[in-house]
Amino acid sequence: MHPDTLPLPGDPASTVMRVGQIGFDAPAALLDRFGLQLQRVAPGEPIPGSFWGDEEAGIIGSTVYARDDTPVHSLLHEAGHLIVLPPERRPDVHTDATDSIEEEDATCYLQIVLADELPGVGRERLMTDMDAWGYTFRLGSTRAWFEQDADNARAFLEARGLPS
Repeated sequence: MHPDTLPLPGDPASTVMRVGQIGFDAPAALLDRFGLQLQRVAPGEPIPGSFWGDEEAGIIGSTVYARDDTPVHSLLHEAGHLIVLPPERRPDVHTDATDSIEEEDATCYLQIVLADELPGVGRERLMTDMDAWGYTFRLGSTRAWFEQDADNARAFLEARGLPS
């Protein structure tokens, strides 16, 4: 979500799960499995490498940056961008990981799969949060895309030995 359109109280996007609700330990352990680091940013401090700014996660090299108020879906999305990249490309990443539709689709799919690895999150909650935040898919919802229209993303991940 763009910072100019941040959710207002009562907006469905205001109910998305935040990293502070689940803590940093489980996400850090998950990212470590892929050779990534999670860096906690102090409350109110700008998040380094954040494409959208405000509370959205950021990426620089092999590090994902997040605050307590960062949405879990944002942390997983940015981590997913780094995971789908070959490790030799990661050092060049700063803020914007790709302009490839294929990698973007794979990242969206992967963030949903990885949500199952975080206690208290899971794919059902993550897909609901993605819809509330404003992710858009041509079939109208994250779930419809994931279940009916993401064969290319799944194939991309499988070809690289990534969770799918």
